[in-house]
Amino acid sequence: MKTYLAKTGEIKKRCLVFDAAGIPLGRLTVKIADALRGKDKPTYTPHVDTGAFVLVVNASKVALTGKKEQNKISWSYSGYRSGRKEMTASAIRAKKPERLIKDAVWGMLPHGRLGREQFRNLRVYAGSEHPHAAQNPVQVKV
Repeated sequence: MKTYLAKTGEIKKRCLVFDAAGIPLGRLTVKIADALRGKDKPTYTPHVDTGAFVLVVNASKVALTGKKEQNKISWSYSGYRSGRKEMTASAIRAKKPERLIKDAVWGMLPHGRLGREQFRNLRVYAGSEHPHAAQNPVQVKV
């Protein structure tokens, strides 16, 4: 029996919609990362992008358990001295709620050429509307 390896020309990409309203951030992002990588399919191949296009709606309503809303700190560094900026999860949610989900998903993807390619297939929207109705997205239950 031979091991199946997917080729780029054979892959049929599908479009999935995740509704983030009331779902814990970690549980949601694990499902999103698996869908982006293609690990939810039997044709998964580690070195080929076999994943789906993923749309996330209601990103502003994602749940954070415990005291993470005040205590979870994300930081960025500009490269200059004293260039580190810290923001709590509540400040990120107020300013740009899509970033909560994007940062969590990026941490679960491989950090290389393939991971960047897979991350480009993710679209996150703060509200319940998205402009991708023409792609006939399939709603996913988490």
